[in-house]
Amino acid sequence: MHGEVDTPAASVAHDATASLPPTCQEGPAARPARAALSGRLRERMARDFQGRLRDEWGGRFVTHGRSPGPQAVRLDGNDYLSLSGHERIVRAQIDSLRRDRDIVVQSGVFHLEDSPTHRLEQALAAHVDAEGALLCQSGYAANVGLLQVIADADTPVYIDNLAHMSLWEGIRAAGATARPFRHNDPAFLARAMRRHGPGIVVVDTVYSITGAVCPLREIIEVAEAHGSMVVADESHSLGTHGPQGRGVCAQLGLSHRVHFITASLAKAFAGRGGFLTLPQELRYYLMCHSFPSIFSSALLPHEIEGLRATLDVVREADGARVRLRAVTARVRSRLAALGYPVANGTEQIVGLEVGLEADTLALRDAMEARGVFGAVFVAPATPRDRSVLRMTLHADLTEAEIAHVERVATELAPAFRPWDWASARRQGREAGARAGAGSGSGSASA
Repeated sequence: MHGEVDTPAASVAHDATASLPPTCQEGPAARPARAALSGRLRERMARDFQGRLRDEWGGRFVTHGRSPGPQAVRLDGNDYLSLSGHERIVRAQIDSLRRDRDIVVQSGVFHLEDSPTHRLEQALAAHVDAEGALLCQSGYAANVGLLQVIADADTPVYIDNLAHMSLWEGIRAAGATARPFRHNDPAFLARAMRRHGPGIVVVDTVYSITGAVCPLREIIEVAEAHGSMVVADESHSLGTHGPQGRGVCAQLGLSHRVHFITASLAKAFAGRGGFLTLPQELRYYLMCHSFPSIFSSALLPHEIEGLRATLDVVREADGARVRLRAVTARVRSRLAALGYPVANGTEQIVGLEVGLEADTLALRDAMEARGVFGAVFVAPATPRDRSVLRMTLHADLTEAEIAHVERVATELAPAFRPWDWASARRQGREAGARAGAGSGSGSASA
């Protein structure tokens, strides 16, 4: 009733629908059950993650705090020179999108020597005083692809404890043995190399969690004394350090003594991609054996043109570099005066090592409630009990924004007592040890 009549036609239609396989039936109720995860995977999730998500992160994913409002002070990115949206860079990208219609999406190993990709590689190599360079999809891909080729099972790879995860993954991809050495400790490295022999030494020039600078000259001297190659990741110093933003290697006049430089172009260059330097004799060998280079598509034409324009802007950005150094010195000085343990670094990356993940999230939430947004780093980026709230400074921070960050840090210090954190006590002990050892420690930072 009520307008519905069970006619023969309706019955036929009903029967026909019922006879269809589940994937052909209509409506959400008719959808088949999705393939279930394996019991082994579910066990691993329950053992390694679900308790952490529930008990330490409060049921939210760890990096997901509040949404920043229009007045928020953003200290959670890597655009150190504030180049995002720069007119020259945007114009170069738009011009390419309008002009370059005949695009072949393919691996970079197919790009010829006269291609825009190769011309950018040559420009980047010249910028860091290297013989040649190879563009990659990211800094991560650059590190994995390089180490996959230059290391092997018979090559010990000496890597700083705080080196970026992509470098560790490159060692694993090569089947090589990682020989970690104590952070920024050339003497420790020398002892390890005397024991295990020549190999490859891997460092960041500026470390991504703490903002510490590598004692690169001393590290190179140890490597040279033991007949080893050096890989320096300049991801957090390219653009911000050295003449015309050429990086720490150029700043120290050491480019010719570093065998390979790698860098992300998603930090001070505010783009997508990465690159590695190499001698010309290795170029084709690496292109033939580096899986990220072979099996990933190359950057698109508008990305290449944007990065070419960015390189020109970076070269001319001395004013932004001066401003960034001034902002860094001021913020670090004020945080130190308030008792925050920031002596583990000196550069534009300020890592507040709170300790336990729940405590780090509590500080993050308190800062975000007051309009200051940093970035949380937890395992696997840090040890489980040494999680970090990282604040990255940039050249466009205004006086009002800096003052607001300082006010928030002042307001929160009595509640969070940063001087009582384990990292503060550790930094105090290390400072005392350095003072006792005098100038012979050989370490540039804690």
